[in-house]
Amino acid sequence: MRFDSFEHLLSHFAETSPEAPALRYEKETLSFSQLLARIRERADELKKEGKTCMGLLCDGSLDNVVEIFAANLAGLQLVLLDASLEAEVLKTLIRYTDIDVLWGDEDLKEELELSLMAGVKDGRGKILFFTSGTTERSKAVVLTDHSLCQSAWNGSAKLPLQERDTLLCLLPLGHVFGFVCGLLWGLSCGSCVALGRGQRHYMDDCDFYRPTAVSVVPMLLGFLVKMRCINPELRLVLVGAGDCPPALLQAAGAMGLRVSFGYGLTETSSGVAISVRGDPYAMEICPDDTITIAEDGEILIEAPTCMMQGYYKRPDATRAVLQNGVFHTGDLGAFDENGLLHITGRKKDMLVLPDGTKIFLPEYESAIMRTLSHTELAVTLRGERPILVFSGEGDAKALGEKLRDLMRTLPRGQQITDILITDEPLPRTATGKIKRWELQQKVSAKP
Repeated sequence: MRFDSFEHLLSHFAETSPEAPALRYEKETLSFSQLLARIRERADELKKEGKTCMGLLCDGSLDNVVEIFAANLAGLQLVLLDASLEAEVLKTLIRYTDIDVLWGDEDLKEELELSLMAGVKDGRGKILFFTSGTTERSKAVVLTDHSLCQSAWNGSAKLPLQERDTLLCLLPLGHVFGFVCGLLWGLSCGSCVALGRGQRHYMDDCDFYRPTAVSVVPMLLGFLVKMRCINPELRLVLVGAGDCPPALLQAAGAMGLRVSFGYGLTETSSGVAISVRGDPYAMEICPDDTITIAEDGEILIEAPTCMMQGYYKRPDATRAVLQNGVFHTGDLGAFDENGLLHITGRKKDMLVLPDGTKIFLPEYESAIMRTLSHTELAVTLRGERPILVFSGEGDAKALGEKLRDLMRTLPRGQQITDILITDEPLPRTATGKIKRWELQQKVSAKP
């Protein structure tokens, strides 16, 4: 069923399936009727406080979910924040988005003096998520509870859950993939959503909750498969927010799991395409969306029900990517003979060299990973020449020797000119993507 808002979704199941389990967190379970009652009670309290824009440091707890829905019902603009960010970064994001009330960190509340902030005038229904910021500093994307509900319907139309299902939510709710595919997907199907208990419980959450479905990023799927943390009831895994190696798919399949891929962006309220049968890399387009491929291979999306309103306070950035209702993704793709979408790369995951030639980084880095049998590495530019950043123990000269044969297959301008060894982890987003802009800054700052 298609829902217009969070309140519509919750009210529907509170009326039609009042005793059905809606949320589980640790040993507590709330039915749909109990969940709605708790949300409405909290929404009434928030209305009396007179605030306009709430920031939430998302920890994925039951109280966190209740607060999100309650603030929305109370008419506040919401800003969903990654609780793992450093305090100074959070302060900048909070001030930028006009937050006048904060949930999740008492010390930060006092330090920011939020009572002095003006808030917003037209925030009802708006929910701001930050982009992953892999190629530039994150932007706040203005979505709504309506667009997020439409996105959940879009995905469930292709990959439905049943009311008897339990969806395990392991992903951060401060990212749109986690919010839509880890939470709304289950609730909009009338399923029970089990809220993961944090990273320290990745090993045992499946055994504790006995889910039938789970949404993950590739790195998390790799962990669950490697550690064999899969319960017998688990039948469906939805993977998004990154590339998944074929070997990992084979290993997951050998454990009896059905793996589907979802493709989407923060700007489109999450998924616009999903694989539902056969080749997991071949995806069907969701019902409300239209995808075309530009001459240079860029994926262009029309998603009238799910498209962002724009980037918060950044009209120029909005106009640069959203033109006449068409979103220019920066991703590269192609349709096969059956009309199924395949993602082939990202335009911004290319290094452009002085001679105009380009290095497609996912393919290039994958070849280096295979050669060195090491995955914590990335390629960037220093002095307009490609260098390898290698995180871990190693000797630059020995690594160069191992890469010699591979480099000989490439034009001289595309060969690695230097290897930087670091004991620091590569900068990544919460979904595991390398923050290209941050890596470039760190490399440029080194002598």
